[in-house]
Amino acid sequence: MTVDDLLASGTAPIVAILRGIAPDEVLAIGEALVEAGIRLIEVPFNSPDPATSIRMLQQAFADRAAIGGGTVLDIAAVEALAATGGTIMVTPNTNPAVIARGVELGLEPMPGFVTPSEAFQAIAAGARRLKLFPAVAFGPAYLKAVREILPKTVRVWAVGGTGADNLADWLAAGAEGIGVGGALYKPGDSAAVVGTRARALVAAWQAARSV
Repeated sequence: MTVDDLLASGTAPIVAILRGIAPDEVLAIGEALVEAGIRLIEVPFNSPDPATSIRMLQQAFADRAAIGGGTVLDIAAVEALAATGGTIMVTPNTNPAVIARGVELGLEPMPGFVTPSEAFQAIAAGARRLKLFPAVAFGPAYLKAVREILPKTVRVWAVGGTGADNLADWLAAGAEGIGVGGALYKPGDSAAVVGTRARALVAAWQAARSV
């Protein structure tokens, strides 16, 4: 599934970042997230055997979730991600060659940026969604200011220091959604614990949406 498809269906705009997850736990964690209502899932490439984890998630949840890889730093990682069947490609930077190759292979890039120059570089390479990273270092006011100069068709996500306690602030500043890492999953966390945190995040989004 695509990010657009999921958001149009009412899915919470929250990406679960499963940094450090291993293949032997990924399906249980994935099931907990999907059942809680978080259906955008990223496995960073600096995790143990990320391609296997992404492929397993894609095979198990492709009809209910959008699965992808993060910390994609080079062309080799882009191609490895595409081979898994995953669809989302998240990067911590704005490498035009990496972004363009992802677009060419049918992936949905979400490159990380800080400055307007980086944002426009990513857009020129084909990105329609960007992530402000590390968001906590700049705050919602910074995002609101940057949104003023970006094309209206480009969406921005806040990642880094984001969670249930500040999700509403980021949405109010113009973020399409947030990515959540350590506040949702750390290596060794049980599926039950992750599910509880996921439900709290979805509840925070529902509360923000109803204001």
